[in-house]
Amino acid sequence: QAKLAESGGGSVQTGGSLRLSCAASEHPDCTYEMSWYRQAPGKDREFVSWINKDQQTSYADAVKGRFTISQDSAKNRAYLEMTRLKPEDTAIYYCKADLACGSGWFPNFWGQGTQVTVSP
Repeated sequence: QAKLAESGGGSVQTGGSLRLSCAASEHPDCTYEMSWYRQAPGKDREFVSWINKDQQTSYADAVKGRFTISQDSAKNRAYLEMTRLKPEDTAIYYCKADLACGSGWFPNFWGQGTQVTVSP
């Protein structure tokens, strides 16, 4: 079982930047695929970005060109650099990990979330 902890959320004005971090518990036998999701008030949780051990990435259209995901595999950490933030980026941001271990595939470990608020 993997434990995740997000940090780095906060309040910024439109056009500002934030960097989110996700620290995952260590599992030496496993590699991690890390994702970021977000959930705005009254809305469903939505995909934001993904990265795998080979540094392949994907992004939701709403954040392409503004957000950058990265991963420090040695430290079991993932990051989400968010720039040119907009009020519609306001949400709770969640980190998700899927583990590929010698014993199998273990998906869908979630952190508790970190609040990002962007004011006009």
